[in-house]
Amino acid sequence: MKWKRGRRSENVEDRRGRSTGGLGQHKGKLSLAGIALIVVFGLLTYQDPMQILGQVASQLQQDGATQPAPSGSGDDAGAETDVGHGNEQQVDFVRAILGDTEDTWGEVLAQYDEQYVDPKLVLFDNAVNSACGFASSAVGPFYCPGDQQVYLDLGFFNELEQRFQASGDFARAYVIAHEVGHHVQNLIGVNAQVDAARQRGAQMDGATGLSVKVELQADCFAGIWANHAQQRLNWLEEGDVEEAINAANAIGDDHLQQQGQGRVVPDSFTHGTSDQRVRWFKSGLENGNMEQCDTFNAQHL
Repeated sequence: MKWKRGRRSENVEDRRGRSTGGLGQHKGKLSLAGIALIVVFGLLTYQDPMQILGQVASQLQQDGATQPAPSGSGDDAGAETDVGHGNEQQVDFVRAILGDTEDTWGEVLAQYDEQYVDPKLVLFDNAVNSACGFASSAVGPFYCPGDQQVYLDLGFFNELEQRFQASGDFARAYVIAHEVGHHVQNLIGVNAQVDAARQRGAQMDGATGLSVKVELQADCFAGIWANHAQQRLNWLEEGDVEEAINAANAIGDDHLQQQGQGRVVPDSFTHGTSDQRVRWFKSGLENGNMEQCDTFNAQHL
């Protein structure tokens, strides 16, 4: 992917290296207040709180066993990482992708007489405070509608390759574009409608729940970005689309559940199956228009 062709965004805030507290953790354990914060965070970001608790607990156990070196310190500062980019080059990559999402969505929403408001993307390491609450890097990249910001620990790019076997620049670009897709949803009123439906008692989790529909639409919006970006910059190379599809496939609910617990439980789905995530991303990629991304009224997800 010839990502260096992209315009660099000025909306990246680097909070890496800052001390952050909030989960009430001690010696690998979570306090009751920390658990409550995670539950609230999950509800605000349409994620399963129990899944987040499991991820955070796993990370705390790992942190208790090994203490990682501080980010950006020592002789390894600026060295290339396992994903093939030096630390500052990864930041440059994030700025390039974010900048192009700004250009794309400014054009797309203008066609619907909507104004695109650029989100900020916050880089952090280990943990971060947001308007949605305190979050550990274990939750992965996320969008908080409360402050209209995307949060990303660059370490997730390593996890994407090592844990999920999804490598490549376009796989990482897909992750950023998916979170920006949630911002688009927030701007056009999808989040407000979902919140209102939740208050009325609508089903959130499960294979046909609103959380899955929200996530699949964000995948489709990521595809829309990819379509328009390619038309504008012609920056995709052979194998790039397969990288994004591989990433979408690797983080499907069914794949993750089978990998983590040896069985698939559709009633606890929050993001959609691997097949669904791939299909909706490809729908946006192939068509490039928002009409093809109405997961809420689709006959088949």
